[in-house]
Amino acid sequence: MAATEPIRDKKQLKELAEYYLEKGQIRNYTLIIMGVYTALRISDLLKLKWTDVYDEEHQSFYVHVTLIEQKTGKTKLIALNKQVIGALSQCYLHRKGEFIFANNRKEPQAISRVQAWRIIHAAVEAIGLMGKISCHSLRKTFGYHAWTSGEISPVVIMDIYNHSNYETTRRYLGVAQDDLDAAYLKLELIS
Repeated sequence: MAATEPIRDKKQLKELAEYYLEKGQIRNYTLIIMGVYTALRISDLLKLKWTDVYDEEHQSFYVHVTLIEQKTGKTKLIALNKQVIGALSQCYLHRKGEFIFANNRKEPQAISRVQAWRIIHAAVEAIGLMGKISCHSLRKTFGYHAWTSGEISPVVIMDIYNHSNYETTRRYLGVAQDDLDAAYLKLELIS
């Protein structure tokens, strides 16, 4: 089974997010934006509540979200950038219940991982995005672009993913294979 891939092309990433924005499905748009910019696992993303990101007393969004990761049990403090806060602001106007990613039932609960996959898969299919793309691709996309931009230290990226070494992070993000591909495809020995 092939590993889930990050979305390497920024144009395609924008198309993926805007697919739901153009359809007026703000919850789904926010799911993609938060998935990419927070690098959270889908299980952690789906359990987020409005009280985690919005200060009702001051009527403003927090600049950080704090949560305990389901998989690791570690506390994570994540800065919310302007894209995330912008998406959350739009989504907040249409909120249903306590969960950010609530279903449309009479007693709203968080959408399931399966439903999140359906949301991502439908957009991937609609825009014709190729590759092994899933909910986990959103998490990997953050790291891939952080790494390849050269603007964020690999040590910081390793810390974000709780990886213990450089090689694990390179493999996880698919950068190792990209480096190998570049070596084969860019070198011209006989012209």
